[in-house]
Amino acid sequence: MKDPRVRQLAEVLVNYSTGVKKGDVVLISASGMESVPLVKELYALCLERGAKYVEYDFTIPDINRYFYNKASKEQISYFPQHKLDLMKKVDVYIALSAADNSMVMAQADQTKMIAYSKVIRPIIDWRVKNTRWVITRFPTHGAAQEAKMSLDEYEDYLYSACCMDWHAESRKQEKLKKLMDKADRVKIKASDTDLTFSIKGLPGIKCDGRFNIPDGEVFTAPVKDSVEGYITYNCPTVYQGKEFNNVRLEFKKGKIVKASAPGMDDALNSILDTDEGARYVGEFAVGVNPNIRVPMRNILFDEKIFGSIHFTPGQCYDECDNGNRSAVHWDMVKILNGDGELWFDEHIIQKDGRFVHKDLLELNPSDQ
Repeated sequence: MKDPRVRQLAEVLVNYSTGVKKGDVVLISASGMESVPLVKELYALCLERGAKYVEYDFTIPDINRYFYNKASKEQISYFPQHKLDLMKKVDVYIALSAADNSMVMAQADQTKMIAYSKVIRPIIDWRVKNTRWVITRFPTHGAAQEAKMSLDEYEDYLYSACCMDWHAESRKQEKLKKLMDKADRVKIKASDTDLTFSIKGLPGIKCDGRFNIPDGEVFTAPVKDSVEGYITYNCPTVYQGKEFNNVRLEFKKGKIVKASAPGMDDALNSILDTDEGARYVGEFAVGVNPNIRVPMRNILFDEKIFGSIHFTPGQCYDECDNGNRSAVHWDMVKILNGDGELWFDEHIIQKDGRFVHKDLLELNPSDQ
């Protein structure tokens, strides 16, 4: 028996997030064969909406691992021009991952992974700048295990976070965006965290279901050289197949001058040494999805945790360009529940993971 929530998720992605319409060329890119039920619904809906052509492809992470471990320098450096040529014809790009093992790349050659990410960056840049795109996840036993849930519990969690009234959420986020737009100095104080920076002149951007599902954040970027202080992230983060916990970063004049993570210092600093921009921050965001409350070791969810912020080493977004360029964009999450404060200038915005500013009270979940 088909789960009706799969169709509901497809409708969010096709009708709301990307607005598929008559004459569109659509590319559905799926990682993991367990995503087939959602790919089928997406394919059917895109045809129903009048897309003139719908392409779908599947990648298998276990096969990709062979590439990183066995490819020669020449093979790593080869640019797949045909993929860029296809992307230039695409109007809508829908990507979904059905990861059965988040650690599949843990033992892959990290140097080659970093090098290849630089090679294919033009394809990603074109897609981001020129298509109506959205990225999502499909529930699997592996993802449920990572989240420390049964599959049934994980499915309930995922669909509640994804199948929301995004029009209403967008209206709620507007007030936070306006406060960001007016703010200069930001201060974050919490356990082993004392961070200050400026966001003056950089816009607040609502993330209201247009590019990520689940969604639920409002982001901006720090003035590149303004970051001072230190932060310890309390949410696990998986990057290039490796899990990092309790990452601690120290900043001077915007640059990460010291980085540590228990047992992972070398791997952490290797990533931060990818290029000059990897040691500067490209994004600051506040998580506001009321149905995401706990870490799941999946950044698409964890960066939206209500009562969290993320402070991201690496590439900035074009919509909020602070000048930082990098092959890295590493969202690291700090949950402020219990002992955190978030300030914009002289105004306290959030305390202990709950909005206290009078203009933002409706963002708080109804059960808080």
